[in-house]
Parts: sequence; C-alpha cells; structure tokens
Amino acid sequence: MTNFKPIESIIQPPPIHWVGDGFIVHGFFPEQQSLEKRMSPFFLLDYNSKFEFSPSQKQRGVGVHPHRGIETVTIAYHGKVAHHDSTGNSGVIGEGDVQWMTAGSGILHKEYHEKEFSKKGGLFQMVQLWVNLPAKYKMTQPKYQPILKNEMGNFEIPNDGGKVYVIAGEYKDVKGPASTFSPINLYNVYLKTGFSVDFNFPENYNTGFLIIEGEVNVNDSKVAKENSFILFKNSGTDIILSAEKDCTVLVMNGEAINEPLAHYGPFLMNTKEELQQAFEDYQNGLFGHLED
Repeated sequence: MTNFKPIESIIQPPPIHWVGDGFIVHGFFPEQQSLEKRMSPFFLLDYNSKFEFSPSQKQRGVGVHPHRGIETVTIAYHGKVAHHDSTGNSGVIGEGDVQWMTAGSGILHKEYHEKEFSKKGGLFQMVQLWVNLPAKYKMTQPKYQPILKNEMGNFEIPNDGGKVYVIAGEYKDVKGPASTFSPINLYNVYLKTGFSVDFNFPENYNTGFLIIEGEVNVNDSKVAKENSFILFKNSGTDIILSAEKDCTVLVMNGEAINEPLAHYGPFLMNTKEELQQAFEDYQNGLFGHLED
C-alpha cells in the first residue's frame, strides 16, 4: 500500500519585493516564520516569478555583499545571471543551470543580469535558496560549484512523459553532481500533461515543492497552481505528482539541522557572538576584496 506523505499547506506567493534592482521576488521563507524551521536545512527561498525586463545598457542586479555560514543556490529558468566572488570565481548561468556557492567562513559576492541579456531584455525567472551549514561546517573554506543542466543527473519518465533533473542527492539511483554538507535532495521536475511521477522520502525529512510552471495534482487529493508552494508533513513517505498542465516543479527535501540559529542580514550562524564576529571580520577585510 502507498504510504502518502500528507500536505500540510499550500501557500500562495507572498507580495513581491525587490532585491537590488535586478530581482523581483516572492520571499516564501524566512519571511513566513511558520516555514523557517519546517524547511530546514533550507533557510531562505526567494522566487523571481516570470517577469519581463526591458532592454538596458546597465546590468541590473545586486552589488557586492558578504555571506557567512550558508550556501547560496541560484537556479535559472528564464534569463541569464552573471556573478563574481572574492575568491576569483565567476561565471554565467542560463536556463536550467545552477550556481551553488558555499560561503562558509566568508565571501564577498555580486550577481547581475548577464550583459547580452541586459541589452536585449526579456523573460526572467529565477530561484535563490540559502542552505544552512551545520555548526561544524560554518567556517569551511568557500567554494563554488557551477552545475550546467546537461551535467545533472537525468531520469527520463517513461513514454516521453518528462524528466527529473537531479541537482543534489538521488532519485531512483540517479545521482546529482552537487556535493552537500547535510543530506539534501534537490530536483527540477519537468512533467507533461496527464503524466505522473512518484517520490519516496524519509518521514523525518522536510519537504516542499515550488510550482514554477503549470498546475499539478498531489496524491490524487489536492491541486496546486503556478507560483504556489506545497509544504508536506513529516509523516508518510510517498508522493505522487500528476500534471494537470505541462509543469515545472522544484522539489526540495532534506534532513533538518536541529541547531540554534542566529541570523542577521547575509550571515547565518549559531550564536549572537558568532554573528558579532562575522560583522567584525567583514569590517576588517577578512572576506577578501571585490570591486563593485
């Protein structure tokens, strides 16, 4: 028998706000505190739903800013994003690609619309996740993992029903390329109308689905529409996702990090003292240097 993982809630997109001048996002969490602990190890979900940017000679985006204690994961659906950091890493991600940055002990970072995309303008759609680092890895060496769509694990749904792209973790023995510091499954699911796909996750792992495109039926019980977020309960193991319309779904699943949190701005630590130290280290130039 199927042991369904029940839906806890279907959350409609919160009001939009700007991040810099290049990202106009729905902040699903931590703004909604009910989700903050329920989605650990994911701490933040900013979703730039479809938005048409006009052509611009200026590359819109977010200027130089620091991070410590987290990983930032940027997933592109439409448009292109360029980035640089203070360790010398840089690159561009396009449709279906992922930029996975481990801030760890501290990094300076900037991200903005890619030059040619800025000049032409067009449809833009992105997700940024912040992934918490366990206490023992908070001060790990910063690193960067560029993950192109064609490098991801790729599970083909039978009868040309769609694909599951595995960014991190594993799906039906197909593994994702991202290395993580705690158990995480992160997938992009593309499903055609009338087809279904099933998932099996540990009961205690936190699970949420973001409906990027289309409309889905979950466990033959509830329908969720584009731009909504589905939070699942920590019971049961099985989820069946059926496409009412062609859909794209971001699947987030992971083992909670049950440690104290101290958060302010771009820093996510375990104590107020560690937060204070992060500010002092940043002000003293220990995060390196990056031109704005």
